[in-house]
Amino acid sequence: MLIDRGEPGRGCSYGNLGAISESSIAPLAMPGILATLPSMLTDRDSPLSLSPRYLPRALPWLWRFLSSARPETVKANADKLHGLFQGACAAHAALAQEIGVPHLLLQNGHLFLYPDDAARAKDHATWTLRASHGQRLENLDRAGIEHLEPGLPARYRSAVYIPDHATILDPYRYVQAVVRAFLARGGELLRAEVRNVSPSGGRWSLLTDGKPLQCDEAVIAAGAWAPGVLRTLGMKLRLESQRGYHVQFPGRSSLISRTVVLADKKVFLAPMVDGLRIGGTVEIAGLEALPSPHRAAILERLAREVFPDLAGVEGHHWMGHRPCMPDSVPVVGAAPGHAGLWLAVGHGHLGLTASVNTARRLADALMPG
Repeated sequence: MLIDRGEPGRGCSYGNLGAISESSIAPLAMPGILATLPSMLTDRDSPLSLSPRYLPRALPWLWRFLSSARPETVKANADKLHGLFQGACAAHAALAQEIGVPHLLLQNGHLFLYPDDAARAKDHATWTLRASHGQRLENLDRAGIEHLEPGLPARYRSAVYIPDHATILDPYRYVQAVVRAFLARGGELLRAEVRNVSPSGGRWSLLTDGKPLQCDEAVIAAGAWAPGVLRTLGMKLRLESQRGYHVQFPGRSSLISRTVVLADKKVFLAPMVDGLRIGGTVEIAGLEALPSPHRAAILERLAREVFPDLAGVEGHHWMGHRPCMPDSVPVVGAAPGHAGLWLAVGHGHLGLTASVNTARRLADALMPG
């Protein structure tokens, strides 16, 4: 049985950029991140923003985040992420075919843009990390960029192309197709909010806003709300919401033919079924604060600077909560000290990439052999 408090796919899956990026193994906290802390607190346009009002509540997570940026920790965490992400594109291609939506998977690579080679060199550590784990990367000059995407601004003269990455052209419809396939095979969907999880005679009792439920095994995949669910068990999950924003421009998906990353701005552009979508950046402000119009406005301004053809097209804004562990490594597996309870949380902005492999890892553990 799948229990969801809302319509499946309406959470952060609804608004992500659809990236299937198995080489994205560099944790968010890389060496040198400490130097960016002042801008996180003072620069309203910073790609990584931390609300000063939320700072006291975020300090425990932030301390662990900064501590995870040590080189040896980064390498160890990159290895863990590689183990979870490896083969993601092939896994999604197989799943899209199985559930009848192969047209939603665009296998056209990802293109990372830089103003020049010097700007690209600033990300040398990230690209070296990806290459060291076997990712195929191609460095491009302006001519190479124009060959792939002739409509991009002339100011981008250097790029890295990852040909083996993919894009889901409508993450919401993709999730809906997964749920339909689940139901067609006898699965059940219950629309309810789980308020409490507790052991009960060798089983698990789930208290919802409806009737209590009993089960032998339970998987907690509640995203940014998982800490609240687990708190009743005395479990402290050090997880924060990476509040992510997107702006979508209806009818303009043809402006690009693949996911394009403005690496100097830390934002993604993706062609969706229903239009061009721009998103990215991270805001740490908790679950309760209202969306920031300024964060969405930054994205809209960048999109219009890149594509003057968007003049006169209204941008539709969205914000969602991406659950992030301090070290960027998701928690996938058995809950320590709680037999029959399993966790699949903390995937940050790579939940779609890791979704199929996460499900397989849990399925193998729950049903060995």
